[in-house]
Amino acid sequence: MSSSLPAVLALNRRYFLDYPHEAARQLEALPPDEIAELLESQAPHAVVRTWQLLAADVAGAALARVPATLARHLLSESEPAVSVSVLAQFKDADRERFLGMLESSVSHELRDMLAYPEDVAGRLMDPNVSPIRSDLSISEALARLRTVKSRGLRELFVVDEEVRLVGRVELQDLATAEESQPLREITRPLIAAVTDLDPREDVVEILQHQPITELPVMNHAGRFVGVIRQAALVSAIESETTLDIQTMVGASRDERALSGAAFSVRKRLPWLQVNLLTAFLAAAVVGLFEGTIAKFTALAVLLPVVAGQSGNAGAQALAVTMRGLLLREISLRHWPRMVWKEASVGLANGLATAATTAVGVWFWSGSVGLVAVISSAMVISMVIAGVAGALVPIMLRRFGQDPAQSSSIVLTTVTDVAGFFSFLGIATLLSPMLS
Repeated sequence: MSSSLPAVLALNRRYFLDYPHEAARQLEALPPDEIAELLESQAPHAVVRTWQLLAADVAGAALARVPATLARHLLSESEPAVSVSVLAQFKDADRERFLGMLESSVSHELRDMLAYPEDVAGRLMDPNVSPIRSDLSISEALARLRTVKSRGLRELFVVDEEVRLVGRVELQDLATAEESQPLREITRPLIAAVTDLDPREDVVEILQHQPITELPVMNHAGRFVGVIRQAALVSAIESETTLDIQTMVGASRDERALSGAAFSVRKRLPWLQVNLLTAFLAAAVVGLFEGTIAKFTALAVLLPVVAGQSGNAGAQALAVTMRGLLLREISLRHWPRMVWKEASVGLANGLATAATTAVGVWFWSGSVGLVAVISSAMVISMVIAGVAGALVPIMLRRFGQDPAQSSSIVLTTVTDVAGFFSFLGIATLLSPMLS
């Protein structure tokens, strides 16, 4: 392709209009200055389709070298997802310069698309990674590799003529293949991929199930837009885990270790007030049996034992259920199975711990009645705690809430009330045996 003669210009125009895929493939082999010169030599409408089919880094390099009028036309007339992937290649100042060229409605749309929500894959990805076209030969792919920004990757990602993600090529395979061999012959299937708007939880799930160090990202049309590197993958799983720890106890997902005191108080205080109300509920249960406690003071000594064991049992069930929901091992329809399982576990553990407790209480008090009370209460409260630990996160998910959100506060209330009521209620019923 040449821009020196009118006839050649007309021929190039027909080539851009009729064969945009082949034109894009040819342009990617040229230096950015030559690409910009060829695009500038044509009417803007003739080169939009070809420019859209360029890899994002090549399209960006060309955009930075063409006149402002052509850059404005390319960004305005191209598919918004393409413009966004190209603009993502630039630093903030350069990106704003291009956006400032556009009509307000267009720039507003592109800004919205560039601003990914906090907890999606697009915020984790590196957009400055170039794909390789599937129709290249090994020698052409190596030449392309020398010019791209894909540094530090162990594999390259392969796209079709529409820049849609289709596979991957390991660098070792590329280095050892014959130069005349087609790239598609050494292309392997993708292990995993996500879209740019997939939630971070999906990224974490993939990392936990697949042996990968780079996770390709595509947009809604399947077009390759970037890669989530290993450091970002590890950061995502650490962040997701620590956020769940925070929300389970009523702390905000937004709070950080160095957040201001006023911000932390505003986020934590509402849940502390809720916790206070639930604590009064548990205290009210104890108050119902004030006469029994006054009559048999040994009950006050043993009350924390039952509450503590049921609390631990509920926390174990909660942790297992939370992990199952996070990793998509279970869904809402599995709640009967989870409840049955945790009830069975609670019964078995309750019987075992009740036996141990019975021995200790017997040597401490010598009272058969006290042994019967605490043993039966231990079994009942641990069964209830296990069921609650399974149901709390599932019910939160059922009502559209984050299953981790303050689940431990709700669970603590249930286990305390169950432990106190079962222990003191049974003690009241068996009070003749305690006399």
